[in-house]
Amino acid sequence: MSTPKNLRLSVLDQSPVRKHGSAQQAIKETVSLAQMTEKWGYTRFWVSEHHNTRALAGSTPEVLIAHLAAQTKRIRLGSGGVMLPHYSALKVAENFKMLETLYPGRIDLGLGRAPGTDRLTAAALNPYNDFNEAAFMQQLKDLGHYLHDTFEPGDVTEKIRATPVAPSVPPVWMLSSSGQSGLFAAHFGFAFSFAHFINPVGGPKMVQAYKDHFESSAFLQEPAANVGVFVLCADTAEKAQELQSTMDLLMLRIEKGISAGVPPYEDVQKQQYSEAEQQRISFNRQRVVSGTKEQVKQQLEALAAQYGVEELVVVTITHSFEDRLRSYELLAEAFELEEQSVAATAT
Repeated sequence: MSTPKNLRLSVLDQSPVRKHGSAQQAIKETVSLAQMTEKWGYTRFWVSEHHNTRALAGSTPEVLIAHLAAQTKRIRLGSGGVMLPHYSALKVAENFKMLETLYPGRIDLGLGRAPGTDRLTAAALNPYNDFNEAAFMQQLKDLGHYLHDTFEPGDVTEKIRATPVAPSVPPVWMLSSSGQSGLFAAHFGFAFSFAHFINPVGGPKMVQAYKDHFESSAFLQEPAANVGVFVLCADTAEKAQELQSTMDLLMLRIEKGISAGVPPYEDVQKQQYSEAEQQRISFNRQRVVSGTKEQVKQQLEALAAQYGVEELVVVTITHSFEDRLRSYELLAEAFELEEQSVAATAT
């Protein structure tokens, strides 16, 4: 596949908490990052939902989106994403209709099916959630009806309206690291965001399957897809390797259930990895694009071509907030984002 001529870059921020840092600090950094990436020309800024972890501060994307929208002017704000099985479709529709009423044309509703936490916490969030596929499908169907007021006559919820009545409807994105949710997105006519930063295997086929099975809807007439990827961009190859080494340790700790925050490079220098850990690091590096801005641009263009998408959603986690900012700034320079249109568009 050919590389898109005007590759768009967006942001997914998980409000990472550094070792010995605080959640308040992490949220303030998310606000600053949204303001700076808007200035640099990124298309959209999504925030994630995670629970019962000290490593990531973002637990309520709908609340954080409202604050971010008040602190920015034009960048699209969205959830990356709301974990729908934890909630009722009506309440999610009302939350995002309110956001759309407050900030028309700037809101994205990103949805996920994963718990975003451990199963015990998921049960506490919604004791009635058994992660049943049929129930999730019904939630997606109901959500579409609540957003567009399109319940069929005789439906049990025909008389229920999600309020307020917004001037427009936020686009819905299904977020997934598997093919199944891509097929859900295709069936309901939603946009699709594939999480390469979670699963680096088989993604292009899953995105293509979404496109092949897409059915037009009140949300979209044509399929729309993007891909999320970890990116570490630095001024020098040596600095990029330092950031990558820190990410290696962070991902290993997350996989082991260790919630100690983003480690400093000093912690990395003290590590000695087993052969099994080294193999896992090698696998996890497929989830990450790292290097100088020239190297990263080349790799990202190749990744976009491989997936057949015109937009990449960048996830950058570093111990130092200055390193995180610099990574996004270098990307903006590499792709000349300031020279591209940053007007808010639905997809």
